[in-house]
Amino acid sequence: MSSNDATDTADTAIPLDRPTSARAYGWMLGGKDNYAIDREIILQVLKGFPECVDIARQNRQFLYRAVRYLVQEAGIHQFLDLGCGLPTDNNVHEVAQRFDPNARVAYVDIDPIVLAHGRALLADQQSTTVITADMRDPDALLADPDVRRLIDFDEPLAVLFLSVGHHLKDVDSVGSGARHALRHILDTVAPSSSYLAFSQVVSDDAALGAQFAAQLDGAGIPWQNRTPREVDALFDGLEAIEPGLRNVIDWRPDPDQPPLEPVPDQLVSFVGVTDRRTVVYEYGGILRKP
Repeated sequence: MSSNDATDTADTAIPLDRPTSARAYGWMLGGKDNYAIDREIILQVLKGFPECVDIARQNRQFLYRAVRYLVQEAGIHQFLDLGCGLPTDNNVHEVAQRFDPNARVAYVDIDPIVLAHGRALLADQQSTTVITADMRDPDALLADPDVRRLIDFDEPLAVLFLSVGHHLKDVDSVGSGARHALRHILDTVAPSSSYLAFSQVVSDDAALGAQFAAQLDGAGIPWQNRTPREVDALFDGLEAIEPGLRNVIDWRPDPDQPPLEPVPDQLVSFVGVTDRRTVVYEYGGILRKP
């Protein structure tokens, strides 16, 4: 499904009356699987926070470096990617299997369009799967047979929450809030030497961050702003891998990593804004369960 397809040809299970984070984020990465409503919310947000295109792309580049570290240096061979978003270049399984052909990946997202596109992409993949589930309900996704088929919880694994922490509210109607969603798998079923890779949009200015969050939350995309200190508090008891949690552009930068797809023409003018301002930015890193 391309961005130019008429919405009346879409799967009726796909929500078209509101934007979704997977489709909106994918558009900033150069993806075509989105609708007018997704593009409209991004263009509205960019009026006040023009750095969002840069930080979405910086997060995607962080994904590559984080997965590469987890395979090459941490020796992780199985991944649970929660809130995975739409398939694009250098997906988690592609990066992991580049460095370990036997790496296994279970993708999880609540957006049904992710399942449709993911299953088409992974039709010939025996070591990768995609399921529709809510990352706020870790017990439900842990019970999924496809997850259980691929992920051995007797062995160390990596749980990924990449650019989705802001969708997890401290108090939520599903599960027990952000801490439960982020920590339950690592704290209860993952063995020692398992890892959590995390990133979310933050702001050092709480008032501006709240303004940013209100705009997205009001459009139907659940959002909670946090400061870096508030993010850090979610991960007490875990060991931060050097250089710790920080703006992801500064997490083991690598100028030679594979490039991303070009941005759409409508977004070209926003590329490079973070060279001048960072009212909001992507904050994250990798943590280890002792």
